[in-house]
Amino acid sequence: MTDHPVQSCPDFDDAFRARLLDLFRWRRDVRHFRSDPVDPALLDRLLETACLAPSVGLSQPWRFVTVDDPERRAAMRDNFARSNAEALAGQSDDNAAHYARLKLAGLDQAPCHVAVFAERDPEQGHGLGRRTMPETTAYSAVMAVYTIWLAARAEGLGLGWVSILDPADIAAVLDVPLRWTFIGYFCLGYASAENDIPELERLGWEHRRGAAPARLQR
Repeated sequence: MTDHPVQSCPDFDDAFRARLLDLFRWRRDVRHFRSDPVDPALLDRLLETACLAPSVGLSQPWRFVTVDDPERRAAMRDNFARSNAEALAGQSDDNAAHYARLKLAGLDQAPCHVAVFAERDPEQGHGLGRRTMPETTAYSAVMAVYTIWLAARAEGLGLGWVSILDPADIAAVLDVPLRWTFIGYFCLGYASAENDIPELERLGWEHRRGAAPARLQR
């Protein structure tokens, strides 16, 4: 085993903690983007930052696929359109009008598209921590997504999660191994407008709630 020197943790003072809380508050699921391009070096830096996320057994099971090909983007857009129509049909009359206004995809405006997958059984990590809970590889990939989300916000970028997709044909469209588990499809770019209140809350769809921890009774 390799020995590493003991290091001192940086001093995260009150000013830093306040700024960090600002970052959490201003992280948004962005749906409306400007067309300004994102520097490829910046995207590479965000993906490298994502690798600092925690992962079960240090397996780093996340797999990132940048989608630049117009035909593949069009196929993902078609997938969204079909899934979105089905989701709209499944809404109650009271919710349908709200749902139709949400414009849940930034697929047409965002300059960067990134699909995220999880390797189900990566060699890295030697299986530690996932024998009884193999789904922790997917959880680890989600942690990497959140790391990108915060890092992108710190760079002035917005990220939007396109969750209304049918995952059945994603692997074929993007030509990735079938052993990869699809986590999500993300649009990345500069938001067309900024707000510290989630769009869904501003439109009356739902309201953010505070912590309500479950308390076990003796």
